[in-house]
Amino acid sequence: GTPNFLNITQMLELIESLGRHFSFSRDAGREFGIELDPRFCDGDYARQVAEAGINRVSIGVQDFDPAVQQAVNRIQSVEETADVMQGARKGGVRSINLDLIYGLPKQTPEGFARTLEQVIALKPDRIAAYGYAHLPERFKAQRQIDKYDLPDATTRLTLLQSCVSMLTAAGYVHIGVDHFALPGDDLAQALVNGTLQRNFQGYSTHAACDLIGFGMSAISRIARGFSQNAKDLPGYYMALDNGRLPVARGRLLSEDDLLRSDLIQQLMCGGVLDIPSFEARHPVEFAHYFRQSLARLQPLVDDGLVTCSSQRIETTARGQLLLRNIAQCFDAYIEGSDNRYSRAV
Repeated sequence: GTPNFLNITQMLELIESLGRHFSFSRDAGREFGIELDPRFCDGDYARQVAEAGINRVSIGVQDFDPAVQQAVNRIQSVEETADVMQGARKGGVRSINLDLIYGLPKQTPEGFARTLEQVIALKPDRIAAYGYAHLPERFKAQRQIDKYDLPDATTRLTLLQSCVSMLTAAGYVHIGVDHFALPGDDLAQALVNGTLQRNFQGYSTHAACDLIGFGMSAISRIARGFSQNAKDLPGYYMALDNGRLPVARGRLLSEDDLLRSDLIQQLMCGGVLDIPSFEARHPVEFAHYFRQSLARLQPLVDDGLVTCSSQRIETTARGQLLLRNIAQCFDAYIEGSDNRYSRAV
């Protein structure tokens, strides 16, 4: 769901209530973000939430191609999207992100290029281009999608390459994998000054902070643990009514998880791992500890996606498109990995 499921009166009341119960930062660099769906709100709504303190807005687009919108049952015009963006900017929002998805049914390189042209004309501060994951067994709504309408792997890569080439030509910085930002945006600045972070929600300038999730299925990360709230409304309220946090499951991070997290952060946020520096931070002999990971990495080295020496692992320009595949070589939860030390709690 989207936050603007709440009408503007309810939303303003929620923002005010949160402000009374939590010590929100008053620093100029704070991030107060919200996701808005232009199908269910307008520019005036966006302006009012911005005037209430929201300074970042993310808007789902997916694709402006009518055939694709029909196939995924999401009809949203360029004009509706522009109206919400204009309202947010009038209210003082300093950064607007648009979400695109490649790999959707009926998508073609030509149609997606038109969408990219329309998005560039809207000039959002950030753009995220996520790859569509077809999991009808997990997501009921996807069962209405004909799998034969989905683009093949070659076309998906072409769509991603179009994102990179067209957006960088338009002046956007390729932050990594699926994120782009204008040079003046905080995300692009974080890439330059080395403070870029990545978490399960994507790239961020504040991902190292504790994360507290409210609402059904929300995920929290505090210190060395992840937790997720109940996904169903009855279970969520039953826990609250009984004086318990509505946490349904959690995971405690092991030492192995923490050092792998550091390694993957380095690769995902800069494309480079300095091995001596890594060994200085962690008491391991890199080549021995990650011997199986390095064996999995070798085919990507052979394909020219990454270079590897005793001192340094670095992605190539081609490898930037496949950072996830490179980082996945060091994932402890892939079968055949070096270690599987984390435990559920």
